Amino acid sequence: MQNVNLKNHLHLHLIVFIWGFTAILGQLITLQALPLVFTRIGIGVLVILGFLLIKKKSLAIAPRDMIRFFIFGFVIAIHWLTFFHAIKISNISITLACISTGAFFTSILEPLFYKRKFILYEVLLGCLVVGGLLLIFQFETQYKLGIAVALLSAFLSACFSLINGKLAHSYDSVVISFYELLGGLFILACFLLYQDGFTAANFNFQPYDYLWLGILGSICTAYPFIATIDIMKYLSPYTVMLTINLEPIYGILLAVILFKDQEKMTTAFYLGAFIILFTVLLNAYFKNRKKAMI
Repeated sequence: MQNVNLKNHLHLHLIVFIWGFTAILGQLITLQALPLVFTRIGIGVLVILGFLLIKKKSLAIAPRDMIRFFIFGFVIAIHWLTFFHAIKISNISITLACISTGAFFTSILEPLFYKRKFILYEVLLGCLVVGGLLLIFQFETQYKLGIAVALLSAFLSACFSLINGKLAHSYDSVVISFYELLGGLFILACFLLYQDGFTAANFNFQPYDYLWLGILGSICTAYPFIATIDIMKYLSPYTVMLTINLEPIYGILLAVILFKDQEKMTTAFYLGAFIILFTVLLNAYFKNRKKAMI
């Protein structure tokens, strides 16, 4: 079991690194957030459907569960929409650092969702993340709207993590992913129809957009989406959510390398990022110590 947990922890870190790269792609792709996310999910649905057909997996599920998966797909779609919108109206560093508050939201929501007692150290670690976030943003007041949108994205991410923690044992993770992404695609299509958004102006792809969107929809969407649901069978939602706090670290390092001066960071930012990383390590320590005592 220890080897299985180690394997899943390492796999989760790979997925988080890939998610960190999605912010880079969000900056590189010229589309606005809504058509960008719609195209991303559309590609993801096609990739997963192709995988299901190749593996000859059945898509048959109870109608009631299909509706549930569709609704849960709405949550992830809005999460991605707010995530990429925050990048467009602020920058990668601001958005990714805000996503780290997902652990705080999870520490509050998980006991309510799973009807268990609050664990003090989870709440304290979540508060540490918020402290790191405050350090990062104490001089970044020009990005207030971007911060608000990114915090909403973090809250939705925490909700979705908790939802999939319960769903992970009900059906094959690929089937769950397919219906959730299909639900997300449906709600975004409704948004686009309402806004008359299916126009050439909104879907004005530049030459490199095809490449970036292909990577975003397959490697950064279909693969990690399926893998994360499978990992949730072995790791708790809080551990998954707290590990996702490394996404800002990976993403910001990549942003600094690729965009240089566009992603200027203060000393407070580095201190806040260190607090986030230290929190992830503390969580791993407490979890391992708890298991060793059982």
